[in-house]
Amino acid sequence: MTPTPAPPPRRGILRPLAARLFPPEAAGAESPHGVLPPLLIVLTFVSGVVDAVSYLGLGHVFVANMTGNVVFLGFAIAGDRSLSAPDSLLAVGAFLAGAAAAGRLRRSTGAARMFAPLVAVQTVLVGGALALTALGAGPPGVIALLALGMGLQNAVVHRLALPDLTTTVVTRALTGLAADPWGPGPLRRLVTVVALLLGALAGGLLTLRHGPAWALALAVALLGCVTLSASRAAAGPHP
Repeated sequence: MTPTPAPPPRRGILRPLAARLFPPEAAGAESPHGVLPPLLIVLTFVSGVVDAVSYLGLGHVFVANMTGNVVFLGFAIAGDRSLSAPDSLLAVGAFLAGAAAAGRLRRSTGAARMFAPLVAVQTVLVGGALALTALGAGPPGVIALLALGMGLQNAVVHRLALPDLTTTVVTRALTGLAADPWGPGPLRRLVTVVALLLGALAGGLLTLRHGPAWALALAVALLGCVTLSASRAAAGPHP
């Protein structure tokens, strides 16, 4: 009997999406960055979710957008009583601590290899923030854990240095989107802006209608999916 040929391996959706964001040089080849581009888009969505939680549920402070925190700190010092200078300082300090910790870890290991482990740590930190929220803890502990996790995320993304995929910064993306001719670069910037917007929308709806715990649960689930996908890709034939 003629043996039945084995079915072709399932490619999933990550690699085709990556090829749209970073077209390969040769026809039929894969994106030069593997599955990382769509995973960074998911992290951009998560950034919007956690900033919605922190701003709407923790007293007008950001845990991902440090530009906003620096501006808020100036407003608070100027006398705006709706803003908290200590909370803004806490968020910035925890963010810097997370970035510094990730920076030390990646000096002897490539950023691509550290991506999955660091996102896994971020998942645990956001899970801790979810637990504190469910227990009714005050904002400082939740702010610290979320900002620490975002510091880890931004440090490894900074080291990866994939063009236009910073996961938190939108001003430069909007500038490039408006100033440059259409192509793969502007497409990545548009996807980044939309992902952050949708993340903020989803996080805002969940926080305002059901409470911040629901939004944090969404963030934990997405971070877990990113960790699993990155780990599988690193263990496969195309890391």
